[in-house]
Amino acid sequence: MSELARTARTDVVLVGAGIMSATLGALLRRLEPDCSITVIERLDAVAAESSGPWNNAGTGHSALCEMNYTPEMPDGSIDITKAVRINEQFQVTRQFWAYAAENGILTDRSFVNCVPHVSFVHGSQRVAYLRRRQQALAGNPLFAGTELIEGPDEFARRLPFMAAKRDFSEPVALGWARDGTDVDFGALAKQLIGYCVRNGTTALFGHEVRNLSRQSDGSWTLTLRNRRTGEKRNLNAKFVFVGAGGDALPLLQKSGIKEVNGFAGFPIGGRFLRADNPALTGAHRAKVYGFPAPGAPPLGALHLDLRFVNGKSWLVFGPYAGWSPKFLKYGRISDLPRSIRGDNLLPMLGVGVTQRKMLNYLIAQLRLSEPDRVRALREFAPSAVDSDWELTVAGQRVQVIRRDKRGGGALEFGTTVIGDADGTIAGLLGGSPGASTAVPIALDILQRCFADRYPAWLPALKEMVPSLGAQLSDEPTLFDEVWSWGTRALQLEASA
Repeated sequence: MSELARTARTDVVLVGAGIMSATLGALLRRLEPDCSITVIERLDAVAAESSGPWNNAGTGHSALCEMNYTPEMPDGSIDITKAVRINEQFQVTRQFWAYAAENGILTDRSFVNCVPHVSFVHGSQRVAYLRRRQQALAGNPLFAGTELIEGPDEFARRLPFMAAKRDFSEPVALGWARDGTDVDFGALAKQLIGYCVRNGTTALFGHEVRNLSRQSDGSWTLTLRNRRTGEKRNLNAKFVFVGAGGDALPLLQKSGIKEVNGFAGFPIGGRFLRADNPALTGAHRAKVYGFPAPGAPPLGALHLDLRFVNGKSWLVFGPYAGWSPKFLKYGRISDLPRSIRGDNLLPMLGVGVTQRKMLNYLIAQLRLSEPDRVRALREFAPSAVDSDWELTVAGQRVQVIRRDKRGGGALEFGTTVIGDADGTIAGLLGGSPGASTAVPIALDILQRCFADRYPAWLPALKEMVPSLGAQLSDEPTLFDEVWSWGTRALQLEASA
């Protein structure tokens, strides 16, 4: 009997039980009820890595307040291209959540809460920037509700914790978007995986993929190891999705597909201060993003957020960058060195030369003491008291390094889907704003890898995402319709 004949079979394997695999799995289960799907997770729970609430900023990134998405150009104008693109993607995700809530996929809507998203600047130059940003976004229906707030009285009314003991002699301004969200992607992933399992999906926890090999019929055989017992087994699949966070790069490298050649990864960790004092959480009902520090990566802009985790309110401030060669929070010290190969060595070295500012930023972050961290917090909230706050370690993010046209390397901070030409394997590399754009990423994978079936799926997909194929920025009436529907379905009501 051949090795393949002795191997268990499934139609689809999803590696990792985070928000990406959960989203793709729920879509496939809805589209193909008879499809056999297996989820493989190396840890013992859903969303125990990057999708967990303490490992993920949970902002529900829609580019409402993140100023790195609206850079100032040399002529002083504001480029809103990236902000609009990310907001469009989040609208797609939000629509699927609304459909899922109305159709029994999601039974608990508490994973998402309405929390204003706020841009915070101080100093005359940055206030002028925020005014131009507001003007540039005002004509787009996705951003039309954003307010510019400059007066100290209104600042204090909306953000009393940040206003306390503040010297308002220096100009300050807020860009206030009342329809932002806080999302517990861990709770969401658990519901989506739960839906999949209730409808026939197999979930193998405590199992890791040790190898992937392509078979002569185009399928993939995965070698799995039970981390509790050490037992090994094989699993054959027609399609493999690698949604394994930082571990996606090493697994795609093991697959041997040529499309991953030249890609490398640079891990960046994060730390946050958090507080659960009700007096503080009651006085700060927003997510407030500051201006990115010089040399900081896009995901490094400091922010003071109201979070909801397991039904409890928290304030979270950070991130402070950390560094480890691990590609996962619960990874191995050998992750980074083992990912270096002949085809990606030059891109990695090239980034080391071109990203001096970021490296200096990381070194400075690693030297921060506890008083240094609290001083940074007091730039947002001058009345902050050390004893109210504790330090927590967040997840690891592996940023994409790809070979550029000159043979060197370019460091990227978005997400990148890599797959083979046959559409039998795909994986997601990179970090922010991944979780918030999970649905458009999953739809892209479906269109790429199931091209023969995608046209037949379109009617069902348009029920799930009514704006599919449209740009809501260009269709304000459609945007109003799907926004109102999503607000009702997810029970989201913004406060003034």
